[in-house]
Amino acid sequence: MASRFVTDIKQGAGKSSPRLPADDKACWVRECYCSPIVGGRDMTSEPLTQTLTREITMRIAWYSSFAKESAHFCGRPRVFVLAVLIIVLWIVTGPIFGFSDTWQLVINTGTTIVTFLMVFLIQNTQNRDTQAIQVKLDELIRATNGAHNALLDLEELDEEVLDAFRRRYQALASSARAELVRGLVDTGTPEPG
Repeated sequence: MASRFVTDIKQGAGKSSPRLPADDKACWVRECYCSPIVGGRDMTSEPLTQTLTREITMRIAWYSSFAKESAHFCGRPRVFVLAVLIIVLWIVTGPIFGFSDTWQLVINTGTTIVTFLMVFLIQNTQNRDTQAIQVKLDELIRATNGAHNALLDLEELDEEVLDAFRRRYQALASSARAELVRGLVDTGTPEPG
């Protein structure tokens, strides 16, 4: 069954996720997402996670890689010192150029361009970091026995639903604080109201 669906996917026939029996799902995942031949190497003997990691690593977009390296480079103290030295140099050259409009325009244009470009680099890095943290938190929730799986992927919900969840946990925190005031313990795993 899985092989037939994989053939359909490769031909573009399958547009939605199939409802496969449990034993066929692993086969479908391995065939769809882990090509047995990657870069001329037979990957069938390699564990699923290693193959997925290798494929994901190979598919990192050039922009993400550039943004990550640029943000890392620009966050170093040496780069900050360089920026301060450029400003000092600009101030020192003020009297030489008579504090002219062109002299002011040079620093204004330069800082505007750098700021404009850095906004996109920083946003890309921040988005990637936030997504990684959310995935890690989702994995902790999924792996924790007794945790509410409804909290998985919570950041994708509407604001009203998020507010409802927050109110439930605020009520739980208020109740725990009240118990502390009465001399009780605030440990345990009570259900949110």
